[in-house]
This record gives sequence, C-alpha cells and structure tokens, in this order.
Amino acid sequence: MTQAQANIGVVGLAAMGASLSRNLARHGNTVAVYNRHYSRTETLIHDHGQEGRFVPAKTLQEFVASLTKPRTAIIMVKAGDPTDQMIDDLADLMEPGDIIVDAGNAYFKDTIRREKAIRARGLHFVGCGVSGGEQGALLGPSMMPGGTDESWKTLGPILESIAAKVDGEPCVTHIGTDGAGHFVKMVHNGIEYADMQVIAESYDLMRRGLGMEPEAIAQVFEEWNQGDLNSYLVQITAEVLHHTDAATGKPFIDIVTDQAGMKGTGTWTVQTALDLAVPVTGIGEAVFARGLSSSPELRSQAAQEDLKGPQPKAVMADLATDPEARKSFIEDIRQALYASKIVAYAQGFNEMQEGAQVYGWKLDMGAIARIWRGGCIIRAKFLNRISDAYAAGREPGSLLFDPFFKQAVEQAQDSWRRVVARATQAGIPIPVFASSLSYYDGLRSDRLPAALIQGQRDLFGAHTYGRVDQPGAFHTLWAEDKSEIKQD
Repeated sequence: MTQAQANIGVVGLAAMGASLSRNLARHGNTVAVYNRHYSRTETLIHDHGQEGRFVPAKTLQEFVASLTKPRTAIIMVKAGDPTDQMIDDLADLMEPGDIIVDAGNAYFKDTIRREKAIRARGLHFVGCGVSGGEQGALLGPSMMPGGTDESWKTLGPILESIAAKVDGEPCVTHIGTDGAGHFVKMVHNGIEYADMQVIAESYDLMRRGLGMEPEAIAQVFEEWNQGDLNSYLVQITAEVLHHTDAATGKPFIDIVTDQAGMKGTGTWTVQTALDLAVPVTGIGEAVFARGLSSSPELRSQAAQEDLKGPQPKAVMADLATDPEARKSFIEDIRQALYASKIVAYAQGFNEMQEGAQVYGWKLDMGAIARIWRGGCIIRAKFLNRISDAYAAGREPGSLLFDPFFKQAVEQAQDSWRRVVARATQAGIPIPVFASSLSYYDGLRSDRLPAALIQGQRDLFGAHTYGRVDQPGAFHTLWAEDKSEIKQD
C-alpha cells in the first residue's frame, strides 16, 4: 500500500510540468509526480531530487494514493483530448472533495464544461492560467486560478508559496468560478500578442525606415526600459537584438525566419471579443499580422507580381540622415508605442469586464493587474497604475478615461499621429499602431458614420434603425413611397 504523504501532485513532466514540480518542492511542499512514460519521472528525480521532497509514482493509482486529503492534483498534459482523458482517469480514482487542477492553456469554455461535469461527481475542478513560461514555472509564475471558494482554501496557500512576489505580495489570486481563470489568462495572452506586435513595429520603423542596425536599436530599447516602458518584453527585445549568431557572425535577428507562430490563445481572445461585441482592434491586428507573416506563398507571389509601393528608406531619408531629426522621430516612436500599449490593455480589460457580466463572474480588475506585475510575460511598470485605476471599487468604462492614462495618451498623441503618417507614407506596415489610433479616434468621436450603415442595412434588409429625436425602432419603405413606419 502506498502511504499518503504528498500535499500536492503534478501529472505530466514535460518542461512546464517538471519546472512547476521543482518550484513546489523548493518551497516546502511534498510533491507527488507522475508521467505516462516513467523515464521522465526518473530523470526528474535523478537530476533534481535533492531540491525537495518528491514522491515518484509508476502508475496513476500510486500517484493518487500518495496524496493526502483533500487530494490535489495539477494536470500539465497536452491540451484537448489528452486533458479530458486525464481528468476522467483521475476522477475515477478520487473521492468527493478532492481537487483536479488544469494548469494548461485551455479554452475557457472547455473549462466551464469540465468543471460542470466534475462538480456533478462531487469533486472540485480548477482551471488555472499560468504565465511566465518554463522559467516562470520554475522561479515564480503569475497564476490565475478559477474554481470554488472551498477549493481555494486548500489550493491558495500552495500556489501562494510558489508564485512570483512583488512588494511581498504573491502574484496569484482567486479569479472566480468555473472558467474565470482560463478566461483571464486568455485575455492576458491576447494583450501579449498586441504588445509584442507593436514592439516589432517599432523595431521595423527604426530598421527599415531609419536604416539603424540591430545593435543600435537594442540600445534604444534598453534606454526605453529605464522609463515608462519598463517591462519584461521591452527588456528581452533588447537582449534579442544584441545577440549575434555564432555560425555566421550576423545579427541573430537577420538569420531568423520572419514567420511568427501562434498556439491559439490570441485567436480565442479575438473570437470571444467578437461574441461579446467588444472591439479589441489592437489584439486582432496582432493576430492577423502573425497570420500574414505565416503566409510566405502569398508574400512570395506579391514579390513576383511586383506590387508597387514606396521605398521606406527613400521616403524617410530626411530622418535617417539628420541626427537630430532621427532622435526626435525615435522619441515619437516611443510615445506611439506607449499609447498603443495603453490601448491594448484598455481593450483587454474591457473584454474582461464584459465577460464577467455575461458569464456571471466577479472579476477584481485591480487584483488582476496586481498579479500581472511579476512572473508573467506582460509584466510592466504601468500595471501599478492600472491597479490604481481600479482601486477602491472604481471601474472606469475604459482605462483611457482614467486620469493618469488619459493624460499619458494626450501627451503622446501628436507623436503617435506623426508615426502613423510617416509609416504609411513610407509603406511600412503598422497594423497595431494604426488600428489603436483609429480606436482612440473612434472612441472620442461625437458622431460615427454608423448612421449611414444603419440606413444601408434598413434599405437592403429592413433591419430598422434608431432616431436621434425619439425612442424606438423605425423602417423606411424604400421600395414604395419612402414613408417611415415605427416598428412594434
């Protein structure tokens, strides 16, 4: 008989699972570990067994038997069917009150479905978003667990022990019920897409427009990381641009293919936003930009067909050759980057606000901003300001209405417009810069051209329209005498 001695277990010991297991053991937890192929379990114990208390199991039955009650197991297996199968296998071996945690990147609607099924069997199911990658899992991630209040009583102290810490505060909080944790992690990743794309657009403007070498651009990002743009992504951008390829001696960035992959969370963010009717234009354009980058056949055909357009260096020669003008434009890029990042976060938080309404969650936006300050990929200096914006129960309709961010965008506005104008003239694609500015302008417009769209829809489809001078829905008899009737 296997003796129950582990207060937490991890199933799946690939890179993320192994790192999470080690982090748990390093922080005083006794960790049961299981992998379908026992060789991975043996490797973990051989290489890192001295880091803490591990209880290796050869079978899933041994694994469950080694857990103290309420048994708590974290799943770190491949998303989709393998996750469903492992959940069922664990549930068959567990008892009412036990806890199953899915810490992978699951679609939040799958988590809602799984939680409902597991709850019916008397167990707790927790969908937990984990950000920070392999390094974060080992050294301290940001975590976004859903699930019941009762499961949080057991799981909370364990996750707090391994989370990243900022100002002594662990970067984990109970997000909400059923799929709330994975929903918030999904939006986090969507913001990450926009953040990475707008940084890449900044690089492109300096490289193709101003003719700067990667090393010089790296120095610019290092300088930016000392101020308002201080963030993990800006920091690692400088590191990537500094790097030299050992085989060729060329800048690393020049030997990497320009086709960015994606695993689905950005797409889910946009699809969900469409379902919720929340515009996340910056995130959407970032997803589409990756899609375009991954269409080499189309881009190759465009080159063969010689699609005409301006040459960036020729159009921006006045900036490239004048040191003062170049310095000024680089500052414009910095300001535009800051404003576009604010818009991406504002749109992401709007999506979370609407999701909370539709799915019945009580999401604490200030707490979410606080747990993103450390451990996660989008950790940034201004998350403190986002937390302040939602402090004391305040919930602005948009971060752009918060006094701090309103002033920041107003100060950046002229630079932002110059960047979009010059990039467009030079033929350098800036989908996130441009769409973020258009969103801002749309938000502040007292009247949008949607009135014309209402008229068009009513003419071809009798979809009705509203009037500015009285309530109700109306339809014009376009094919008859063009008289107007009020709809019931």
